[in-house]
Amino acid sequence: MHIGFLGLGNMGAPMARNLLKAGHSLTVFDPFTQAVAALVEAGASAAASPTAVAKAGVEVIVTMLPTAAHVKQVYLGKDGLLAHVGQGVLLIDSSTIDPLSAREVATLATAQGNPMLDAPVSGGTGGAAAGTLTFMVGGSVSVFDQALPILSAMGKNVVHCGSAGNGQVAKIANNMLLGISMVGVAEAMALGVALGMDAKVLAGIINTSSGRCWSSEVYNPFPGVLDNVPAARGYSGGFGSDLMLKDLGLATDAARHARQPVPLGATAQQLYQTFSLQGHGGLDFSAIINLFRREA
Repeated sequence: MHIGFLGLGNMGAPMARNLLKAGHSLTVFDPFTQAVAALVEAGASAAASPTAVAKAGVEVIVTMLPTAAHVKQVYLGKDGLLAHVGQGVLLIDSSTIDPLSAREVATLATAQGNPMLDAPVSGGTGGAAAGTLTFMVGGSVSVFDQALPILSAMGKNVVHCGSAGNGQVAKIANNMLLGISMVGVAEAMALGVALGMDAKVLAGIINTSSGRCWSSEVYNPFPGVLDNVPAARGYSGGFGSDLMLKDLGLATDAARHARQPVPLGATAQQLYQTFSLQGHGGLDFSAIINLFRREA
């Protein structure tokens, strides 16, 4: 299948590579020419713009973009995809954006004869490289079924979440909970150690008791508790604190539109905002524990 792919960053590039490995033909675009060159070396064809991707005779277009503003520009701009893509071309946006923007773009795409899915992902750069991402997909069942073989080439868990925008709903709800739980684990671990508890012993108790959760058991933020997590390497790599801040912002903005209270999500957002303003936005989101550790 001939697929267009726009957005070759830390997530998009390995996703595109997995489509090549699955035998698909790719036409790719990214503003950073080095990213495009790396995919061309792997077997893709380069396009000079989103318009060029739309006019390349592709059957499917996948986008992986930073923000809703980028998504709207790429899809709805004068030189964007919708202005130039042929009818019937399937559009899949794997960016993480707010549900209202996802629904707006999908409505306009569908109205002109282009089926569209929002399909944000979970699993990080490791999952993108390994092809083990989880896709949370919003759109009609028939379009989901059409896209399933393509998404399965990039991920191992592909979940239909309902109508357009619901993939984004699932993503921001999950990541809001993740941010809240990480703050809670960080606070508890810092308290226990400040009161004289050994960090590994405390984590072992939490992980076999009612406080057990992913943030403690799999991704514990306290240095020395787990190997092969960001806390073991100075909080480098992983999922950046500024990315968590972005997702918490999406969640609280969506909650405001829905008039739905999210007091813990809002608190987590403010804590990550503080951490970012202190200059730590590039550290993994588990580094939030340094707000609570006396020696940090």
